[in-house]
Amino acid sequence: MGYIEEHCAVDENSVVYTIEHIDDRCIGCGLCEAFCPVDVFEMTGSAAASQPGEPSGLRPIVVHEERCCGCETCTGQCPRHALRISGTGGTDVFAGRPKADPLPVSEVALYREWSSVLKDVLALTSEPVAVSLIPTGAPIPDVPVPSGRLRYCQSLVLARLGRSIMLPPNRHACPDGTSILGMTSVPAKLQSGELYVLFHKLETMEAAKQMVSERPHLPERSIDATVVTPLAQAACTPDVVVVIGQPEQMMWLCMSASYYTGRRFEFHASGYNSQCVETTLYPYLTGKMNVSFGCYGCRAATDMGTDLMFMGIPRDQMPQVVKGLRELGKKAIPESRAKVYLPPL
Repeated sequence: MGYIEEHCAVDENSVVYTIEHIDDRCIGCGLCEAFCPVDVFEMTGSAAASQPGEPSGLRPIVVHEERCCGCETCTGQCPRHALRISGTGGTDVFAGRPKADPLPVSEVALYREWSSVLKDVLALTSEPVAVSLIPTGAPIPDVPVPSGRLRYCQSLVLARLGRSIMLPPNRHACPDGTSILGMTSVPAKLQSGELYVLFHKLETMEAAKQMVSERPHLPERSIDATVVTPLAQAACTPDVVVVIGQPEQMMWLCMSASYYTGRRFEFHASGYNSQCVETTLYPYLTGKMNVSFGCYGCRAATDMGTDLMFMGIPRDQMPQVVKGLRELGKKAIPESRAKVYLPPL
């Protein structure tokens, strides 16, 4: 074993991270230093191997342990799995905070009805997800905070499978999504676009800067937590409803939204920051539904299959979507799925 570095808690709500370095696995490649978005590591030692063909004499040292956000980008990029990160504490971040009142029975019943229509008519295999962004200082709903860290996209996938999760900033594992959603500042390597070039997701720094400049984000420290639950179990009024499904199901959602108007859609999608920007923030800011094909992060960090994509629907648009979907479910959807225009075989 190499070193174990522990972070000092800033206050009772801080997460204390432990970074374990397994020296006999380390080859001194420096990828942990290069990919860390908040510059926790510094490489020390000699770049030359002690013997020809042996690993480098360089080793990572934690020099800014207080910056670690537990994103585990370093562990994911380490080719020899020579790093492990664990975190403890921080679950009482909302201790003493006023609690939000439970939703009225009628509102709970409405969300259950919406969920039932979406699942039955579209034949979804998982739950539609209610997403709420809790403004700074607002009352806190009765939703559990996990003991471990999660990326926002991971929490959405878990809610799709029945979990209810509230993530304050110290429980978010992705500094990119956390800053986009207005919970923290954006780290320098993400603001500059450097990490996107290192990941080979964009060719040049100019392209990366352009992508970063085009994506929306909420003001820093304007949001205290993200809350995701199955729609049928919503603990607070959702800002956005996220549906995860196959392209055919996304098509019907589009058609249901335009059933009474015939209007076409202009979607905001890029393949970057899909769940935080495309299925959450864009509908939240514009009041318009938006589609996403997913992104590197959400597909690398979850078990989402290649056949699935995503739709974010603002809460205020849901009545029209549900009403149109009911009508499409009477004839258009069953006939299309029955392939009525195929000749008999």
